[in-house]
Amino acid sequence: MKILTLIRHAKSSWADPALADFERPLNHRGQRDLPGLVQRMQRQGPRPDQLHYSPALRTRLTAEPLKDAFNLHDDEALCSPTLYEADASALLDVLRRLPNSVNHTMLVGHNPGLLELVQQLCPEAPERLPTGTIIQLQLMISHWSALQCGCARKLWLDYPKLHRSARK
Repeated sequence: MKILTLIRHAKSSWADPALADFERPLNHRGQRDLPGLVQRMQRQGPRPDQLHYSPALRTRLTAEPLKDAFNLHDDEALCSPTLYEADASALLDVLRRLPNSVNHTMLVGHNPGLLELVQQLCPEAPERLPTGTIIQLQLMISHWSALQCGCARKLWLDYPKLHRSARK
């Protein structure tokens, strides 16, 4: 079996309308929520064998602390241009090409592609993935190339709003 952890980037800023979508940074809430996201991911585990992330600024800013927290080397934390604006089909292609030596991969990306992917893979998929969502799936496969619809079971789901009242 394989484990797939999908993370939607932390909340991004729309404050500067002149910025291209690709260059949008995290807003104050995203910056505030990010350390908790990383801590919960570390606590829940397991350590990923690889981390793949979109090159957009908001996903890079979300992925960097995860890379540091899990002590991932540059060859284990991979910026993948294919992930920016990827739909579920493109994400499936990326995952199906992973080497079988990888047992747990983490992917930091964007909606709607991440949500579409989760909904295709997992019968227990949520209806939405807010920013900062982590969803970890157990895949009933032994080879990434066998990834197909309905092969996943949700292990856990977390997002920042679940922890807001604890911070007040």
